[in-house]
Amino acid sequence: MSQQLVITAIGTDRTGIVSKLARLVTDYNANIIDSRMAVFGNEFTFIMLIQGDQAAISKIEYLIPALGLELDLTTMTKRTSARPRTQVAAHYVLDYSGPDRVGTMGAITGLLASQNIYIGSLQSATSVNDDNSVYMHCQMTLEIPDGVQPALIEHDVMALLAELNLSGTFTVR
Repeated sequence: MSQQLVITAIGTDRTGIVSKLARLVTDYNANIIDSRMAVFGNEFTFIMLIQGDQAAISKIEYLIPALGLELDLTTMTKRTSARPRTQVAAHYVLDYSGPDRVGTMGAITGLLASQNIYIGSLQSATSVNDDNSVYMHCQMTLEIPDGVQPALIEHDVMALLAELNLSGTFTVR
């Protein structure tokens, strides 16, 4: 029976980390279902969801801490199961940008949570403009559940963006 394991790793960025983590997974005939990697400051961060038979998952789960020590990474594993499919009316992308202020993402994600909108992915970054002001950009993929009207969500989101002095789009994916 197939099992799933989430593996996270963080440590000083350098070449070859992803290769060694991926090699461990493939050496035990497991499959990488999903993965994300980013560098924050000088820190490498990686998360992946793997799937394999019980023996493979157990062996990888056992070996990850030693590989983490070898690569000077902090690692963590957690067993999980496949995400149950939900009835989704539509997938949307919310993309917004503007002046970076404390609480912006919290306000937007709070609105989405109050409407039971699932955030499938989120990516944000800040940059400094020529006038030394801090500018932020964020993109989220959203799942609008059956029974919720996307036009109403779009209206509420766009109103909040305007209130926060942000520009953005809410488009079907």
